[in-house]
Amino acid sequence: MEHEGRMKDDGSKVAWWKITAGVIGGAIALLALFVLAVSIFCMYRRRRRHCTFDAEEAMKLPPIYVAKTVLEPPIFDLKEMQQFSLLELNEATNAFNKRIGEGGFGAVYYGMLPDDQAIAVKVRSTTSIQGLREFTNELTLLSKIRHANLVPLIGFCPEQQILVYPYMSNGSLQDRLYGEAPCRKPLDWITRLNIALGAARGLHYLHTSSGVRCIIHRDVKSSNILLDNSMVAKVADFGFSKYAPQEGDSMVSLEVRGTAGYLDPEYYSTQQLTVKSDIFSFGVVLLEIICGREPLNIHRPRPEWSLVEWASQHFKEANIQAIVDTSISASYTPEAMWRVLEIALASVEPKGHVRPTMEDIIRELEDALIIENNASQYMASMSIESLASARLSVSDINSTKPAPPAPLFYQFDPSPVFSETMGSPDPR
Repeated sequence: MEHEGRMKDDGSKVAWWKITAGVIGGAIALLALFVLAVSIFCMYRRRRRHCTFDAEEAMKLPPIYVAKTVLEPPIFDLKEMQQFSLLELNEATNAFNKRIGEGGFGAVYYGMLPDDQAIAVKVRSTTSIQGLREFTNELTLLSKIRHANLVPLIGFCPEQQILVYPYMSNGSLQDRLYGEAPCRKPLDWITRLNIALGAARGLHYLHTSSGVRCIIHRDVKSSNILLDNSMVAKVADFGFSKYAPQEGDSMVSLEVRGTAGYLDPEYYSTQQLTVKSDIFSFGVVLLEIICGREPLNIHRPRPEWSLVEWASQHFKEANIQAIVDTSISASYTPEAMWRVLEIALASVEPKGHVRPTMEDIIRELEDALIIENNASQYMASMSIESLASARLSVSDINSTKPAPPAPLFYQFDPSPVFSETMGSPDPR
């Protein structure tokens, strides 16, 4: 009996310990679940604080703006760049209801920040040929460079591939030269020269003075030259920009990027990128400024399809009146016009090594402005009678003036690559 009682006591102790262990284990499990729940909640709150975007709010936005790609480091290391939430930009743009442009990256929308600063919000579309690489490229590059003639970057949205810039109230150079009727407004010759000079200075900064390696823009065109409220030119769109090789590096070989009509034929044929590719594209822009027309248009008569070929032929014949935009035909000084036309055609030479540098272009544009400004002062100082007499004398001189010699840089031989029909000059 005593042995039997001892067995019962031992069984009771074992059962008690099992119950105790179960209770303790359950408590530990509950505590672990509680700690896990608190951790998840804190992470959620932290994410909400830094990235105020959720599915419920996303349903209120247009479908194209629902975030698909959350940016990873090192994007978030760009502490000097302002970060906007998607909802902040939705509010600033009034639900993205005012589209002001469209490019290879996507649509651009007008917005207003709480401090009343007007902004342009560039949103990558779902059909864009540019991707995260181009977005990151523009973001990181613009965080390192600053110049009066480059469009500055205000910030970005880490929830979606969105870039935020100051709003350029006068649109693009392309719009002003030959865009849609509401955007197309007359630009006098002096204003055109100042725009060309500003853009050239911006590109010169990229090529030589940015504080980092030489940067090649790779997509210079009139639609990427924006005009602020003072008509100051600012170069935009750095998604395709690349660093040039340094001394000792091999030549940069890349997939060819650019826009038909502006694309350097040497770069196209060799796939070797150099700074002279930007020079060629800017030469086309200078011709647009002079002629007031697009670089390619297959709806024109065949000899006029290519702006470069058409302008070069008239230049050889010393017939610049045939190509100068009629809206400025009575407002330029012939010597200044010749200088700009010569440097423009030198810039579109098929062989890159004979093209001028951006410094050469700036010097010629500055000289052209000096000529125009001096001519304006001279004309303003003359009486009406002497002005009429001077015009008559100039007309007599011009009627017997021989054709000017070909410029130092210019021996035009249209490249067979450029002469190919490349279609309409739609962006990329």
